Amino acid sequence: MPTLRIDPPLVATLGELLELAVRLEREAIDGYVMLAKRMRSENRADLADLFEGLAADERGHLDIVSAWIEEANSPLGPARIFAATDNAGMFDDGDALIVAPELLNAYRAFSVAVRNEEQAFMLWSYVAADAASTEIRQAAERMALEELGHVRILRKARRTAFHDLRSHRLIVADDLAAVETQLADWLEMNAGDARAEGTPSWSSLSTDARQRARQMIDVPFAAPLGLAPLPEGGTISAMVLCEFLLERYLDLSEREGDDGLRQRAQTFAAATIDCLQALRGRAKKNAATLATSPQ
Repeated sequence: MPTLRIDPPLVATLGELLELAVRLEREAIDGYVMLAKRMRSENRADLADLFEGLAADERGHLDIVSAWIEEANSPLGPARIFAATDNAGMFDDGDALIVAPELLNAYRAFSVAVRNEEQAFMLWSYVAADAASTEIRQAAERMALEELGHVRILRKARRTAFHDLRSHRLIVADDLAAVETQLADWLEMNAGDARAEGTPSWSSLSTDARQRARQMIDVPFAAPLGLAPLPEGGTISAMVLCEFLLERYLDLSEREGDDGLRQRAQTFAAATIDCLQALRGRAKKNAATLATSPQ
């Protein structure tokens, strides 16, 4: 289970509980709509459709809450219990808004949804445990059971997506060595431009990438690596390569049983972060130059 992003509010009335339910559902709808728009703009129609479907599901949940509000005939509560959510809402996009869209897949998208439903279940469980009355406790338990049902459905969808990935191929150490080599080639090819722009030495970053590639072949990791392969065909940007490598090294650092290899994966992850920061720094500088150049 993930940790809660906000402290569970103390709910005093049924109206406050229903207002909390409305707010959580609307936040989830807004979050999935935002992700869908981003995927649509990145020409990932498959993931845009998936997130739009999740938003539609949340609208259905909101309709259930709205029907409950009419049935209870209780005014919604004041905003005092929601101050904690103003700066840190419950919805967690799982970094899907910043990761390269080429590296997203259905498994990761469903993982975002599962994590959010699990957090909602935990929140309602805490509300029930701290309820000031039997009415509030029973209502919170009802919401918790609703969220648990959503978790069950989404976990099944995520499991299907996971097996779809396994039907393609696993990522192995040789794959990462090839990606490191591809990254090294790109950095070496563009090292001259990078020096001219005053950015960190990409020749050095390229050398480091080639060294990691050799080490990946000479000392293969024992733990299975993550399952999201790089997209096939077309040109893959250096930033996507770095993000892909960083994910795999972080995955290895969590699951590798050998202490020495786990430390090596962490070292590789740190070096990849340095490379990614250099690439992002250049991208920001280019964007700023473009914005200030005469049209």
